[in-house]
Amino acid sequence: MGIVKKREFFMGCCRSFLLFCFASSFFFLGTHQLQSSQTQVLLQLRKHLEYPRQLEIWNDHTIDFCSISSLSQVHMTCLDNLVTELRVVGDKPATVSDFNGFSIPNQTLSEAFSLDSFVTTLARLNSLKVLSLVSLGIWGQLTDKIHRLSSLQYLDLSSNYLFGSIPPKVSAMVKLQTLKFDDNFLNETMPNWFDSLSNITTLSLRNNQLKGSLPDLSSSSSLHVLDLSGNKLNSKLPSMPKGLVMLLLSNNSFSGEIPKKYCTLSGLQHLDVSHNAIRGTPLAALFSLPNMSYLNLASNLLSGSLPGHLICGSKLDYIDISNNSLTGELPFCLRTESEKRIVKFGGNCLSIGMQHQHELSYCKEVSPKEKQYGGKDVGILVGVILGLVVLTVLLVLSFIIFCRRYYPRGISEQHLLNKSVEDNSAVGLSSEILANARYISQAAKVGIQGLPVCRTFALEELMEATNNFDNSVFLGEGSYGKLYKGRLYNGTLVSIRCLPLSKKYSIRNVKLRLDLLAKLRHPHLVCLLGHCLHGGVRDDYSPNKVYLVSEYVPNGNFRAHLSGNSPGKVLDWSERLAVLISVAKAVQFLHTGIIPGFFCNRLKTNNILLNEHGMAKLSDYGLSILAEETDKSKANDGLSSWQMTSLEDDAYSFGYILLEALVGPSKSDRREAFMQNDMASLNSLDGRKKIVEPIVLATCSQESLSIVISITNKCICPESSRPSFEDILWNLQYAVQVQATADGDRRFDSASHQY
Repeated sequence: MGIVKKREFFMGCCRSFLLFCFASSFFFLGTHQLQSSQTQVLLQLRKHLEYPRQLEIWNDHTIDFCSISSLSQVHMTCLDNLVTELRVVGDKPATVSDFNGFSIPNQTLSEAFSLDSFVTTLARLNSLKVLSLVSLGIWGQLTDKIHRLSSLQYLDLSSNYLFGSIPPKVSAMVKLQTLKFDDNFLNETMPNWFDSLSNITTLSLRNNQLKGSLPDLSSSSSLHVLDLSGNKLNSKLPSMPKGLVMLLLSNNSFSGEIPKKYCTLSGLQHLDVSHNAIRGTPLAALFSLPNMSYLNLASNLLSGSLPGHLICGSKLDYIDISNNSLTGELPFCLRTESEKRIVKFGGNCLSIGMQHQHELSYCKEVSPKEKQYGGKDVGILVGVILGLVVLTVLLVLSFIIFCRRYYPRGISEQHLLNKSVEDNSAVGLSSEILANARYISQAAKVGIQGLPVCRTFALEELMEATNNFDNSVFLGEGSYGKLYKGRLYNGTLVSIRCLPLSKKYSIRNVKLRLDLLAKLRHPHLVCLLGHCLHGGVRDDYSPNKVYLVSEYVPNGNFRAHLSGNSPGKVLDWSERLAVLISVAKAVQFLHTGIIPGFFCNRLKTNNILLNEHGMAKLSDYGLSILAEETDKSKANDGLSSWQMTSLEDDAYSFGYILLEALVGPSKSDRREAFMQNDMASLNSLDGRKKIVEPIVLATCSQESLSIVISITNKCICPESSRPSFEDILWNLQYAVQVQATADGDRRFDSASHQY
């Protein structure tokens, strides 16, 4: 017996020891710190979001962020020291009724926010499976880079200020199961690639401004919930997948009849197509679907009578057929006294005394006789309209013949559009290309929103605005003519440039060029408000000068903020990077945002203006199209060759803007001499101390500075091929991220010393 007791005691000790080891393993696994790189990404995201109060829990850098208890507004889950789930709910819901794609004070994040940079930082959390960022004031057009979060299964960016379209590369996020962009301002057509998301179960784009047709989603076999209510979709209702459970399409402009295939959706529980323009008689089989619990067909154009033998499914507890043109008796299963279900049927012409019903004539269809007379009336109206059209055409032809006979010097449209490239060799563009210039990028579509339309000014307006071009409003003179400050009759401050024109340009040719300039709309371009042609218009169809009216940008140019000797506030390193990124975006748009692209933009720090919020705007862009400055020998080599050379010219000029931001105006003015003697010094710490602006050295990290020096050297070094502006922009944004990480480390060290 003693041996048995000893054996039992020994076995008990072993079990206790194993349990202790097992529990200890969980304890040690649970206390593993989040990877430092992941912590830095979270801190950068907090900075991008402009330090919302919801993320104040991340102030103490000494604790493991994964160990912080979840709150109602912030929740984070980690696995193997990596963030797998991040949910943040802010206090900046999208409450405005209209949004034009730009920052709104006190509503969105500031003008300095870059959605592209934010997503680039997010993508470094490459283990994320769940991402929910709601009501944080995030604004702008969602970038294609979102697809880099390839592990995402759940994505919710609801109640923000997303604008434009849903990036096509979202279709590559094949692991997505839930996609929610509710309560934003997406305003393009509905994408047709959602069926490529083979695992998608919930797709919710409620309360946006999506337009056009809804594609056939019948092949999306995993889709259970589809919510597109509150948009501007206007097609007929397409086929839906058989596994659909909830279909919400209210408050759109859908037309046609409800497809009969909807009656085969046996799993459908919730159908809402109210407030559309759907016609026909409601399908009786919809009411008897076995799982249907909510059916809303209100406020459509439904007509006819429901069958008296209509059967309602056992789970159907809410029905709304109100505000249509239904007639006849109300079926027994829809009478509220017969079942414990809610039924709304007011606003029809039903023969029942309950709820408000219209007279039968209100819902009565037009009789065949009335249709016949109506057809005759339409025929008469069409005949009258055709007669007026023929008469108008005859009058126009007579006028043209008259003008050709008595005004032989008039220039025909055909002649204008077929002028040779030689006439436009200054910019390598034919009149036909000018006349058919078109947008190709989303940036162009977004940029034009909310900006005033470019218009023609009378010379008298401009003289009044400038007090007859008085010397007191004279701002300066350069290769692009004289510049004046003016105030329009409505109080708007403007800058007015008087630009001489080549005599070989006809008025039509000049207008084509001005129309092309007017299409350039971007948040970081000085907005062209209009123009005024002057001199020779009536005599020889060749104006000799043009006045360009642009917005007035009040806070001086970039050059004036780069040196301690400058009159304006001297910008630190982060502020300089923000300006450089803005200008790079503007130039990239000029190169790629419109066909044909705008090159040879004579980039320099004097042409970069800062508004009252410190936002950078590029001025004097694209004026070579009017000033005839481009080397003709380059243009004669062919349009493609000329564009490539011109593109590199802009990269070269931008390189010296970068250099000026590093070393100040006085040193960079020496250009070639600086390249020969001092450029190499920037590669050493001692050399930088002698050359780089003191405020830059005081506020930058050496790694961030090195990135900018490297791209500067590529832009201006004669031996290297020039980088594209996409490369330039990427490097500058990377420099910002590196600087943000260094700033976070600096704050962390400062906080540690305080403790």
